[in-house]
Amino acid sequence: MEIFGIKFAPLNVPLKRRLETLSAAVCIILFAFGNFCGYILTAYFLFFTETMRYFILLYFVWMYYDWNKTDMGYKRRKVLNWIRNCVWQRYFCSYFPIKLVKTTDLDPSKLYLFCNFPHGILSSGVYGAFATDAAGCKELFPGIEFKVVILDQHFRAPLFREYCRINCVVSSTSESLNQQLSMEPEAPYTGRATVLIVGGAAEAMECKPGTYRILIKRRKGFVRLALKNGAPLVPVCSFGETNLFDQVSFPEGSFMNKLQNYIRKKTGIAPVIPVGRGLFQYSFGVVPRRTPITVVVGSPMELPKIEEPTVEQIDEYHGKFIEHVVDFFEKEKYKYVENADSVHLEFV
Repeated sequence: MEIFGIKFAPLNVPLKRRLETLSAAVCIILFAFGNFCGYILTAYFLFFTETMRYFILLYFVWMYYDWNKTDMGYKRRKVLNWIRNCVWQRYFCSYFPIKLVKTTDLDPSKLYLFCNFPHGILSSGVYGAFATDAAGCKELFPGIEFKVVILDQHFRAPLFREYCRINCVVSSTSESLNQQLSMEPEAPYTGRATVLIVGGAAEAMECKPGTYRILIKRRKGFVRLALKNGAPLVPVCSFGETNLFDQVSFPEGSFMNKLQNYIRKKTGIAPVIPVGRGLFQYSFGVVPRRTPITVVVGSPMELPKIEEPTVEQIDEYHGKFIEHVVDFFEKEKYKYVENADSVHLEFV
C-alpha cells in the first residue's frame, strides 16, 4: 500500500515478521545510540533523583574497579550464553536473514585474527554471525570462542559498557587485541577467533549499496599484532552488508563532509545519516532493509611469530594479505553478488 509516495507494510504481516523487524530496530538503535543514552541516563540519575544518585556513585566505584578487567566471571558468562542464544537474537538474524558460511576447516586449538570487510553502516552481519549463536558459528567452528572487536569508546560509556561487556565484544585498543591473540581461552573453548573490522568507523562513511569500498592499505597495525603473536589472518567478507542502508552523503571538501570527518576523528564514531526503512513503512527510517547478508569465512594466511617485526616485514605480510583478500573476494563474489563481473574491491 502506497500513500503520498510512502510504501506502507501490509496490515496482515505475520507476528513472527513483526517481531523480527522489532528486534532489528532495537539492536540497531541500541548500538547507534547506546553511548549517548548511557551518558544521558547517568546524568539524569546523578543530578535529578534523590535515591538513584547514590547507586550511580557506587556504580562509578565499580567502573573504576572493573575498568581493565578481562575475566568475566561465572555470572557474566551465564548471562553471555543466555544473550547469545536467546530468541531475540534469532529474530534479529532471521530478519535479514544472516547466513554464516565457512570455506575451510580451522584448527580449533589456534588463536586467529578474523579480518572482516566491509564495515557497512553498523556491521549487522558481523554481530549476527559471531556475537550470537543464531547463525551457527559454534557448530561450524567447534572449540573456537568468538570475540568481536568494537570501539574502545563504547567501554567508557556508563551503563552501556555493561551491555558491551556481556555481549561477546572486546575493546579495539592494541593492549586488548594483543591479549586476545596471546592468551588461551577458558574451557570449554580450545581456540579463539578475534573478529576485527579493519576499516573501522571511517569505512562506514564509504558505504553505498552494491559497492565494496574498504580501508585496508593504510591500516597495518593489525598485521604487526598478528606477527607479534604468530596469529593466522583470516579474511571474512559480509556480502550484502552495504545494501542495508543508503546514506545522506555530502560532496568531498564541503562543510558537512569536513564536519563529519572532524567528529569521527574526535569521537571515533562515524556520524553518518542512514536511510533505511521504518517499522511500518519501507520508504525511510533507521531500521535496516530486509536484505540477505552472507558472512563468508575464508582460508587462513599463516604468519610467522616475530616478537618485534620490522617495518619491512609488516609491509611484506600486509601486501601478501591484501592479495589474499582480493583472491578470496574474486572467488566468492559470484555466489553472492548480482552482476559480479562489474563488482570489485575498491581500496580507499
